[in-house]
Amino acid sequence: MIHSTITYPTLIIAHRGESYDAPENTLRAINLAWQNGADGIEIDVHLSSDNEIIVFHNKKIKTISGKSELVKSQTLKDLKENNVGRIKGNKPNNEKIPTLNEVLLTIPPNKYLFIEIKCGIEIIPYLKNVLHHYQVKTEQIKIIGFSFKKMTLIKNSFPEFEVLLNKRISIGKIFLGKSYWENLITNLKLNYLDGLNISYTKSLNFKLIETFKNNKLKLFVWTINKPEKALRLINFGIDGIMSDRAGWIREKINL
Repeated sequence: MIHSTITYPTLIIAHRGESYDAPENTLRAINLAWQNGADGIEIDVHLSSDNEIIVFHNKKIKTISGKSELVKSQTLKDLKENNVGRIKGNKPNNEKIPTLNEVLLTIPPNKYLFIEIKCGIEIIPYLKNVLHHYQVKTEQIKIIGFSFKKMTLIKNSFPEFEVLLNKRISIGKIFLGKSYWENLITNLKLNYLDGLNISYTKSLNFKLIETFKNNKLKLFVWTINKPEKALRLINFGIDGIMSDRAGWIREKINL
């Protein structure tokens, strides 16, 4: 067992639920994450053709007829007819696509839900309706997604929620060094975004994370499935890590 040397909290977030042991983005994976002590869960959302917010990663789904169809072209009823979810080893499953409404009902007190917007800004009015309908505290919801433009529009529509920009950090960007991160921080603040959710990079260090904190910005990292890597980031003071094995990671690093 590996021990953390810090005393301040870092959130351990289940990436698409406990997706190592259950089909991703399903109620089974989500409930397992809560049972395993995850601080939060990250899910992906799309809008169906009848304007229901559904939890699914890809733009397309293989229907029961065997055809690959766009999620946005299917009604909720159509989507619910499909067995979905991937699990390590391609184990068979009979899980159904959940709605955001169903996921919100699972959230325990003082836990967090990270909602990644996989579609466009057409989801905004329907997302507003869903979030305002459920008795979930504002601080429990984090909205994330790619594209500065899209996430800025979402922040303007949801000023009461934390909104984070997803950013995939490539090897090339690592070597851009200080100026790259300074420009990114400047743009986040200009667009009133609350921080970043980034892919793992070795360029992350204590000084960089402190810079984000000093600018009152949050920093989360995906996807961390090795205890040693998790511990390194936690000891640097990262706000949160996303893992396919949140419960197992927590157990291994004794958090």
